[in-house]
Amino acid sequence: MKRDAEFSIDSLTIDCDLEVDRITSMLRNQVLTEFRKHGFVVGLSGGVDSSVVAALCVKAVGSEKVFGLMMPEKESSPDTLSLGVLVADSLEIRTAHVDITETLEAAGCYQLRDSAIRRLIPEYGADFRCKIILPNILDADTYRLYSVVIESLDGNQRIRRLSKQAYLDVVSASKFKQRVRKMFEYYHADRLNYVVAGTPNRLEYDLGFFVKVGDGAADTKPIAHLYKTQVYQLAEHLGVPREIRERVPTTDTYSMPQSQEEFFFSVPHEMADLCLYGKNHDIPIERVAAAAGLTSDQVERVYRDIDAKRKAAKYLHAGAVLIGGGPAGRGRRPSQG
Repeated sequence: MKRDAEFSIDSLTIDCDLEVDRITSMLRNQVLTEFRKHGFVVGLSGGVDSSVVAALCVKAVGSEKVFGLMMPEKESSPDTLSLGVLVADSLEIRTAHVDITETLEAAGCYQLRDSAIRRLIPEYGADFRCKIILPNILDADTYRLYSVVIESLDGNQRIRRLSKQAYLDVVSASKFKQRVRKMFEYYHADRLNYVVAGTPNRLEYDLGFFVKVGDGAADTKPIAHLYKTQVYQLAEHLGVPREIRERVPTTDTYSMPQSQEEFFFSVPHEMADLCLYGKNHDIPIERVAAAAGLTSDQVERVYRDIDAKRKAAKYLHAGAVLIGGGPAGRGRRPSQG
């Protein structure tokens, strides 16, 4: 795109036919030639990203060689399972439903998280719901810290600022969910001689919105180069059910409903896409601001947040460092995610 061209959300429009052909060709080559496997395992969350990845895998190798996994737990959204089934039925793929609640309980996921919350709010118990949130980046140019929100059965909510250690305790326990799901994905991939297809889009992959050795682990990541806006374009093109395309992106990690915006990105995905694209392509800030409906100062704040998230994501993207060098004597850092 030329610097003097008009910049808007339309600047992120892709040729869906061409993109589908390109991705599916690469997927076929990866699974059949490079990896010498038979198909793909996809974890189906009921969200647009996993639905698009599943549809692309079906386009690449056929529905009989794609296996979908629905892995809800007791705190999942009620829509998670039903929407996962909906997309699987629309694609006519084989599936398995694994409720991971007992596995998480055995690992201490809920107990460890709840103990951390009770150190801040002693009355928090099993009859409460919770989530953690970040302040909106557009409201003030201040250092932002996470808070925990709890909700009692009568709907009353309380909010407490999380200390660094409390935040780490809550988040590290919550990450059991993504890691347990990945364990089941690789079990089925191993028994079927398939590969695991990851589902992060460009926003998530670039800025580190994934769990290392959790949802960040995969053998191929077909949409990690696509902005979220572009994933929605492919979703419509591929015929992903309307209920999924119209669903607000969620984390589906905590017991209270929670958008990805309030947990991580701090702005709606359309704004985040425009800012990330503008930053990546050196679009003048005032044009990015006009396209996103923001002030230039607000875009600057988003840019600083992008830089900070990218620094943190370096660890998430890095694989194990081979101190003694690789098999041929060369030092390597395999990308793991």
